[in-house]
Formats: sequence, C-alpha cells, structure tokens
Amino acid sequence: MSVLSVLPRPIVAAPMAGGPSTPALAAAVSAAGGLGFLAAGMISADRLAADVAEVRTRTDRPFGVNVFLPDASGGAVDEAAVRAYAERLAPEARRHGVTLGEPVGGDDAYPEKLAALLADPVPVVSLVFGLPDRAAVAALRERGTEVWATVTSPDAASEAVGLGVDAVVVQGTEAGGHRGGLPDDDDYGVLPLLRLVAARCDRPLVAAGGIADGAGVAAVLTAGATAAQLGTAFLRCPEAGTSPMHRAAVASTAPTALSRAFTGKRARGVVNDFLRRHDGSAPVGYPQVLHLTRPLLAAAKGSGDASVANQWAGQAHALATETPAGDLVAELTAGARAALTAAVERSAAWG
Repeated sequence: MSVLSVLPRPIVAAPMAGGPSTPALAAAVSAAGGLGFLAAGMISADRLAADVAEVRTRTDRPFGVNVFLPDASGGAVDEAAVRAYAERLAPEARRHGVTLGEPVGGDDAYPEKLAALLADPVPVVSLVFGLPDRAAVAALRERGTEVWATVTSPDAASEAVGLGVDAVVVQGTEAGGHRGGLPDDDDYGVLPLLRLVAARCDRPLVAAGGIADGAGVAAVLTAGATAAQLGTAFLRCPEAGTSPMHRAAVASTAPTALSRAFTGKRARGVVNDFLRRHDGSAPVGYPQVLHLTRPLLAAAKGSGDASVANQWAGQAHALATETPAGDLVAELTAGARAALTAAVERSAAWG
C-alpha cells in the first residue's frame, strides 16, 4: 500500500530548504499522523544522511526527503546577463561589507544524494525543479521508496506519470518559495491546476499552494487531492528552523510576489525593498544567481535587515499561527472535517 493510502491525516509538511525544515519538524508532523519532509536542497549528502538518522530516532512513522534536480534553470544560462546583474548588485554588496559570490553552476550534489537514498532508502522521495529520469525513478522504487514528482502544469503531470512516479505534487502559483517545475514561468492557481491534472492523471495527487488552514485543506480534497501539502503554515511552529526575522514577516499582512531577484529562479516571498529594486533586472539563472547573491543575503540575514533578505512565504501566510507542529496537524484535520461537514449541510438546501 502507498504511504498516502494509509496516512492517518491528509497533511504533508512541504520541504523548505535553507533552514525552516528540520528533523524535529518532519518527525513531529509524521508522529501526528501527517507526512513530514526533510529538505535536501543546499546541504551536503553527509548532512542529509545525518538528518535522516535523526528523524528515525524521533519517530517510527513514514517521512519523506525532497531533492533538487540538477537542471534547475531548464537550459543554458545567459552568462552576460548574469554578469550585468552582478554589476548592478555590487554597490549593494559593498554597503553590506561583502563581496558577491562567483555565479557558478552546479548540480546540488544530486548524484551523491541519490546514491545515499538508494543505499539507505526512505519511505518517500519527492523531486523538484523538473522531472527525474526514468532510471532514477525505477532505482528508487526497486528499493521500496515511493517517488513523487512536483509539477506546475498539466503537461508535466502527464509526463511524470509516463516516468512511473507514484504520486504527483500539484503546485499552484500561490505557493511560497521556488516554483517546483520547469519552465518556471507557469501561472496556474492550485485549484484549476488540480482539476486539469485530475482529468488526465491516474496517480494520487498532493495539492500545494496557498493552503494554510482547515478550510483550504478541505477545498483541495474536494477538488481531487488525496492530501494537502503546506509549507508556510508550519513556518511559525517551534520545531521549524525559521529565523526570527522570517517569522515576523510571515506573521505580518505584507503582500508577496514571485521574483527571480534573489536566486535567478522564480520564487514567492514577502515583498521588500530588494525585490522592488531588482525584480525587473534579474536574469534566469539558477543556481548561478543564488551563488552570486548568497554572501549579500547572508549578511542581511545576519544583521536582521529585512529590506534585503529573502523571506519565502505563500500568499496565505498571514493565516500561519505559532502552534506546535503536531497540534497544527490535528487542527488542520479537524478544520477540514468541519468545513466539509458545513458544505454538506449547506448543500442539503439546494433544489
């Protein structure tokens, strides 16, 4: 049986690379009957192995690992455009007392992480920034690991099914953080995308994007999802590794926007001065732009400068609460049940 078919509660904690996703958060969500995830992005294979081991000491429930695929930009990067962006950002870096990083490419140690997950299998591996190759899907499944693909278009969902994945994560444009598919210029909201994918896909669907309370969970379950994936909703949990500055931004009512300004790949975060200044000039280029801006963004985070540091968040971030992760899983499930019951009661009056 699949993990989703036996999940006591239809809640998946979205993987959030860069610090918010921790072994404590993943374990707490899984222990509460949801499915917790570790974020393997931007860490070493050794660190991933240590995080997996820690989750296992905290819970015996299933959990997942999310991995970045190597071709995150979906093709060749315009190096001249990246150099021009570096020139634009240089004065800002000097003001923060740092030198911009080298805009190099890279595969986020994907081969090493895949090898680690094949050697020490976990229940679920989800993949973002494109679709995996058929051989990787087959190798993981042979070791008893379910493979989930993240898509942002109906065509990508059909292609993922053809590769043999076990489930499809349907990510709407409302979601916080990076767009999970390629190309990343999609514009589908989660509900229309979910319905379009459901019409052509025979795999279980996990809906992601702007879901932050029980009613939102109920909405996507009604629209065809087997479970709801929430990230921003967990950012204020005590188990999350979210910085105080990021927690404050999530707790605010500030607007969000999609931008390449921080990493060269479209990602949704709370709007700040850096985004406003540079959004129109940022080129396509991940991880090149990420490596370029990393010293500047790290300095801003270290000094608590919210006008520069990226603070990923989905459109419904103001609904996030400061609640222990296990309690939040229970609250989301109860809220979804109440919303579904209320909808059924209202439907009784229809002619």
